[in-house]
Order: sequence, then structure tokens, then C-alpha cells
Amino acid sequence: MLRLATFASALALSAAAGWTPAMAQDIKVGVSPGEHAEIMEEVATVAEPMGLNIEVVEFSDYVIPNTALADGDIQANSFQHRPYLENQIKDRSFDLVEIGTTITTPMGVYSDKLKDIADLPDGARIGIPNDPTNGGRALLILQDLGLITLAEGTGLVPTPLDVTENAKNLTFLELDAAQLPRSLADTEASVINTNYALAAGLNPNTDTIATEKADSPYVNILVVRKGDEEQDWAKKLVEAYHSPEVKAFIDEKYEGSVLTSW
Repeated sequence: MLRLATFASALALSAAAGWTPAMAQDIKVGVSPGEHAEIMEEVATVAEPMGLNIEVVEFSDYVIPNTALADGDIQANSFQHRPYLENQIKDRSFDLVEIGTTITTPMGVYSDKLKDIADLPDGARIGIPNDPTNGGRALLILQDLGLITLAEGTGLVPTPLDVTENAKNLTFLELDAAQLPRSLADTEASVINTNYALAAGLNPNTDTIATEKADSPYVNILVVRKGDEEQDWAKKLVEAYHSPEVKAFIDEKYEGSVLTSW
């Protein structure tokens, strides 16, 4: 009833402002599976009475959504954090810009074999993402846990080659981020992004043996092509995402495993 009332009120306000359904704008927004897709579906519901029709397009990896956006196949995407976008722009010369923040999803360490990170054996195999920013993020988590030491000056994108101390002789298996939940059968532990953990049925609140610190710089963002940031549809997309309805949806559905940025 609340959603219907909100929808009706928004229609009334839109009509008063001179908007009609025939004037609606259509956009495609690329997302990764899991919470980004689920949240964007809720955003689409909020955006519709604002005159914005959102088609949610899921991508199975972290590379294609920016390529699709740069090529004009979609108008926006919502799947990445700032360090990842910055690295993509540096490596691929994408002309993309951030228009708003979305959520933070603390990365977690998962294991089918261990109940506590302190039980990690000597020579353990650790799965980490094979893209520079998420792989680096995983290594920084392992450093925060006291398992390794990284060379100074590597910033947010260290690689296994930057490990200077490794007391437990850990072996790092660099795998596609989407495949990491499946890797648990072959590793002692894997560091997994929340969206892929949720998609695999893992619970970030109960299934992790360690979790990224709360002060992580990896806030996720809405991204468009440069020049589109002032478009009316881009402003409506941010407004709908930052709505009380979407915040309430996130807080209720994810119970703290996904945090809003607004």
C-alpha cells in the first residue's frame, strides 16, 4: 500500500509539473548480479513515476559494463567502486565520469574448510580476484589481518609480486571474481566481493571468517559517459537511487551486509 501511495503521489506531482507518460525517458543501466541488480530494480520502480524508465542489464563480469557504456550500448552503470573506475580509465582511456555514490559492500574472506582466519595453515591457497583493483583490495585485507606485508608505495593496487613478507607461505590463486565462490572447494580460503558472495548463496554476516574494515575507500558509484552528467535522466537516476524508498529497501533486505552511502 505504501508503494502504491508513493507511486500515485509522484504521478500527481508529475502531472502538476506538466509531465505525461508520453514524455518518459528510456535508459539502460548495466549492473553486476546480486545486490547491484536487485537494488537497481528497486530504483527503477521509484524512477518510473519520475518519468524515467530504467531497463536493468546484467553483466557477468567487471570488464564489459564499462566497455558497453563507452560504446553507447547502455547509458549508465552501477557495479564498481572509485579505484576500479580510475584504473579502467587509466588502462583503457574510457571517457567516463561518476555522477553519484551508491553503496559500500565490505569484502569478505570465506572458507569451506576453516571456521576462523587464525586457523589458516602454512602453505594455504588463497583465492583473490584477478583484476588489479579488486585483487589489490583483497591483498590489503590480508595485510590488515596480519597475514602478509606489502611493499610501500603500491597504493590501492598491489599484486602478489608486491608481497614482501609471507610468514605462512600463502599461495595466491588469481581468478575471475565471479568464479571465486566456486573456488572454495579448491582453496583454504577466498576473498570474495559481496555481490558474487550473495549470488552464490553466501551470507556476508554469517559465512565469513574475516571481513574488510568499515573505513574502506571502496564506495560504489553511478557512472555515465562524460557529457551526460548534466542530462535530466542522469539527475533523475541519482535522485531515485538516493530516495528514502531505496534506502529502506537496502537496510531491510541486506541487514547490514550492504551499506548506503547517503
